[in-house]
Amino acid sequence: MNQQIAIRELSPQDFLVLGINDIAYVKKAEKTEKTERDFFEIHSADGTVIATMASHDIAFAAVRQNGLEPLSVH
Repeated sequence: MNQQIAIRELSPQDFLVLGINDIAYVKKAEKTEKTERDFFEIHSADGTVIATMASHDIAFAAVRQNGLEPLSVH
C-alpha cells in the first residue's frame, strides 16, 4: 500500500496514538484572572495536561529529563 494513502486513512484516534510514548507538547497557557504572568503547559500526545512550568525552557528541560521529545504548539 502506498504510504501516502495509508496516512490519509488514519482516524483521529490513530493520530492520538502516534508518539504517545515518545512526544510531549509544550504550549503557552492563556492568562486568567488568577495568573499574573505567562506559564507553559506540558501535554501528552493525547492532549492531557501533564504539568505546568514557569517558562518554555524549563518545560522543554522537564520533558527531556523524562525521556520524551518536546514539541512546541503555537
